[in-house]
Amino acid sequence: MAETMVDGVLPQWPGERVDLGDRVVFVRSTPELAGAEHAVFVHGLAGSSTNWTDLMGELGDLVTGHALDMPGFGSSPSTGDYSVDAQVSTVAGYIRRLGVPIHLFGNSLGGAVSTRLAAEHPDFVRTLTLVSPALPDLLPRPAPVRTAAAGLPGIGAWAVSRLRRLPPERRITATLAMIYADARRVHPQRFAEAVQALVDRDELDYCDEAVVGAVRGVVTEYFRRGERNLWRQAALIQAPTLLIHGRHDRLVDPRMATRASRVFPRVKVVLLPYAGHVAQMEYPGLVAQEARGLITCPS
Repeated sequence: MAETMVDGVLPQWPGERVDLGDRVVFVRSTPELAGAEHAVFVHGLAGSSTNWTDLMGELGDLVTGHALDMPGFGSSPSTGDYSVDAQVSTVAGYIRRLGVPIHLFGNSLGGAVSTRLAAEHPDFVRTLTLVSPALPDLLPRPAPVRTAAAGLPGIGAWAVSRLRRLPPERRITATLAMIYADARRVHPQRFAEAVQALVDRDELDYCDEAVVGAVRGVVTEYFRRGERNLWRQAALIQAPTLLIHGRHDRLVDPRMATRASRVFPRVKVVLLPYAGHVAQMEYPGLVAQEARGLITCPS
């Protein structure tokens, strides 16, 4: 990309609020490429559009990228509904506004959202790239169990309110230690950006509600049965799919990649040996290399 780096760090992409009719979302986009296809990026739980900054830069010569702040996160106002279905509706609404099929990317909870969207709106999605998608896994692991507990009535709001008493730098350090395989890879500028974003969020009256609501949304999907179970929907997806897991992921068990390789009809599975939960942030070059192959030569 032609975007100028500062001290080796790509600036955050510019954004604007987009009116989808029944909701407003903040979207960051790379410069429009004449004749290029579009890509839409969906962040995970408590994330934002800036989680995709570096990957969007890596792919900026191939696609015009659009990263959404989901309602209640980043700079998007809350709708009060944080369910996976509500998030699917938001992303689908934005794709309709673009008016063309797109290359869809999702990380963590955003991967669950993208899976459902690709199954229920197959004409919207040219290719699907999932980074550590939060697909149902009921095997107990410490970090996911703690996250799920935050969705319990009363407990979630209490836990989040207690966390807010800690300095933002300490909260960001703990978060990065959870989602990165090696948090020492985080550039000081990215750390500062994350701290400032957290400080800004603390001022919002729906901040805690959004986090707890999103946790409840993903837990609901883990226990959903029937045709709209996410694994059953994954089996219906016909778009060429790239699934990327980090071997050191503490939130989504990388062994789920084996199940995914059997369920998704047209899938390539990549296990990055040194990555954690957010490979697109830790190793954007490697993720871009795999995504570029999918976009240019879908199989």
